[in-house]
Amino acid sequence: MDVHGELVNELKTLRKGRGLYASRIGERVGPALQEACQVVAGDDPAEIRRKLARRLDVLSGALPPDLRVAVLAAFAVSADSRLPTYQERVRWAGLALDRDPRTARRRVDEGIHQLAQLMIGSVDRVAAIAGADTGWHTTELGITLVADRTFPEAIEQRTIVSHQNDLTQLDLAVTLVAPHLQAAAARTGRLDVGVVHGGTLTKHWMESSDRFAFTLALPRPLACGDTHDFALHFRLPERELVRPHVVCVPRFPCELFDLRVRFDRDRPPPRIWLLHQVLQREVDDPVPHHQSLTPDPCGDVHLRFRDLTPSLAYGARWAY
Repeated sequence: MDVHGELVNELKTLRKGRGLYASRIGERVGPALQEACQVVAGDDPAEIRRKLARRLDVLSGALPPDLRVAVLAAFAVSADSRLPTYQERVRWAGLALDRDPRTARRRVDEGIHQLAQLMIGSVDRVAAIAGADTGWHTTELGITLVADRTFPEAIEQRTIVSHQNDLTQLDLAVTLVAPHLQAAAARTGRLDVGVVHGGTLTKHWMESSDRFAFTLALPRPLACGDTHDFALHFRLPERELVRPHVVCVPRFPCELFDLRVRFDRDRPPPRIWLLHQVLQREVDDPVPHHQSLTPDPCGDVHLRFRDLTPSLAYGARWAY
């Protein structure tokens, strides 16, 4: 059977009963789903559910809204649809979509076929990256920037996949663009970074006048195909020293970038722009031609980017 057909059949098996919350979930995940969701030997039921839920949530973001609602309900990913049987979840999806159960069931089937296609593409991208001998790559990146204070702070959360056995450390870097004071910032080592969870920082060095590099030692060696989550905390230089933007420019394809920026709700920047698939040299273009953004009543901007293209910038820019 072709890989797409295997994935479709395994997804249809997974949706039965309680879906992701079946008591013997490990027996419900076939070899095609294991590869697509990086489920490896030794994963306990909670870890298997976490990996499946995360992959289904990320990939379903590329589906039309009605199909996303249907498939997330079918597998009991969405909290409101965690009902005991598949039939009940189909009825729930029908009510959510204002459709009868028969139509909702067709939406689920259509969504599963498209999810299988997306999973094949995801596996192919990982294989291509692994073939480049990179050691590891990021599948999901989350950044929360608290920009409404004199010294902004950021939390970076990552999920990475290992391409080799016995991976023990990750070399990481972040660029802070400080006009007129880049050299001074580099000399004084103004980057304040710490680990929230998932490793230990062992080395710091400067790759350039504004690029700070560091090594994260992992709590255990990773085997090929293993995933690992970690989080870092950054206390950044004064706002006046940092150009007003935050972007991700991936070296390799990344499935998800979740960005949250918190501005002063009483004095938000008068201009905020979305940066999506922007060339790096255009991030600071004096005359930006990008979609405008408006913070919510709390001063927050929340953006989600899927299937990021390498070497292009994704994020937000603002001006006071």
